[in-house]
Amino acid sequence: MRHNRKINHLGRQAAHRKALLANLANSLIMHKRINTTVAKAKALKMYVEPLITKSKQDTTHSRRVVFSYLKDKKAVAELFREVAPKIADRPGGYCRILKTGFRLGDAAETCFIELVDFNETYTKEVKVAEKPKTRRSRSGAKKAAPAADAAPVAEAEAEKPAAKKAPAKKAAAKSADEAPKEEVAEEKSAEAEKEA
Repeated sequence: MRHNRKINHLGRQAAHRKALLANLANSLIMHKRINTTVAKAKALKMYVEPLITKSKQDTTHSRRVVFSYLKDKKAVAELFREVAPKIADRPGGYCRILKTGFRLGDAAETCFIELVDFNETYTKEVKVAEKPKTRRSRSGAKKAAPAADAAPVAEAEAEKPAAKKAPAKKAAAKSADEAPKEEVAEEKSAEAEKEA
């Protein structure tokens, strides 16, 4: 009877099993996707998901706890710097197992295990759904409305040099609250440009 046998021993002693799972977890964190057997992938999923949850809180204590399981500084740094910010809003289920068939040598069932948020084929659909944010300037909106009303004025402005258009744009962009001193100064600079 298999009462209270909740973990798969994977045919190994405890120390060998811990080392195997730590190495698999390091590889998964560093490469974001690894190929292994289904039994090892299921054991790895139970092993690594609590560590990823722990990485959401970037404290010294949580880093030490994760390091005690992984025993690799680079993997811990990758987990807290790259993986944790990307999965911050996910409440769980950080890994996905995709079965790939049977191994030729011993007919073991193989699979890919990957971190969910790092698979580009699934995350591209979410990015396409979002609308791109456009930025409109006030001067462009004001410029578009009068241009439709005054077509003959546009032809007359086309004959003038481009330097004369710049002060007009600035004057149109300013609000009515500004002091008349600045308007007088702009008119003088416009007159100086006309003379030049």
